Amino acid sequence: MDQVRTLLAVVDEGTFDAAAAALHVTPSAVSQRVKALEQRTGRVLLMRTKPVRPTESGEVVVRFARQLARLERDAHTALGMAGPGEPTRVSIAVNSDSLATWFLPALTRVPEDLRLCFELRREDQDHTATLLREGLVMAAVTSSPDPVTGCSVRALGRMRYLPVASPGLAERWLGAETPLRDVIADMPLVVFDRNDGLQDEFVRALRGGGAASALRHFMPTSEGFVDAVVAGMGWGMVPEAQAGPLLRAGRLVRLAPRRIVDVPLYWQQWKLDSPALASVADAVAAVAAETLVTRDGS
Repeated sequence: MDQVRTLLAVVDEGTFDAAAAALHVTPSAVSQRVKALEQRTGRVLLMRTKPVRPTESGEVVVRFARQLARLERDAHTALGMAGPGEPTRVSIAVNSDSLATWFLPALTRVPEDLRLCFELRREDQDHTATLLREGLVMAAVTSSPDPVTGCSVRALGRMRYLPVASPGLAERWLGAETPLRDVIADMPLVVFDRNDGLQDEFVRALRGGGAASALRHFMPTSEGFVDAVVAGMGWGMVPEAQAGPLLRAGRLVRLAPRRIVDVPLYWQQWKLDSPALASVADAVAAVAAETLVTRDGS
């Protein structure tokens, strides 16, 4: 088991030297343990890059190592063997818009007596499942209903996005009579990052093809994205929860009042009999049911 734990330490720390420091052994010992594990499995488990990355086979071992550590901690807690200074770490991948709107209130509902430490990793909802597949997190808010191997899936609801812009930007481009579909492909826009396809998806649906303008500003935080749209830098698809107060205050206007984009969200987690994971999952599902759009549109 020392070999498996060592592999996990190398992946988490990023280098053999850092893993050695975390494990209080020499870098040579770390290297020997990883090589021995690779010989036992008959596969290369790590790509010797900086930072180190697991291979496809390595991802399987990393997932096993994390699940083993999770079960050991739960067993120690059940037996009363967990020390008072040993909180449980729960790693979760979540998209930025969920993090900015409804996800943090869910974590506050997890009982404090469980002594959980949350390690959140922000990633686009279309890519959070990758972190789960690589064994880097225990659970994820994802847009994929297809379960990662060894994981269960629970539907959470849909996050609704509205196409909005500042009043000034809308007036400059649309005027009184100009149809949105005639100018939307040229209007400047705001996107989260290069994985963000919501704006292009909206334009394709509106025009029957094509993409949004190449004049786009990248704003890699949910709050920064909204601020940029309010400032008139470009239009964007803003979560309804964030757009609502700004629309009522007149700081944003809807570009197409009858058009929306709903993104389905799912909770995926390891199939483990873990009280900690179960408690987090129940809290997330409860808050999602209160805040996200359900199938009937409410």
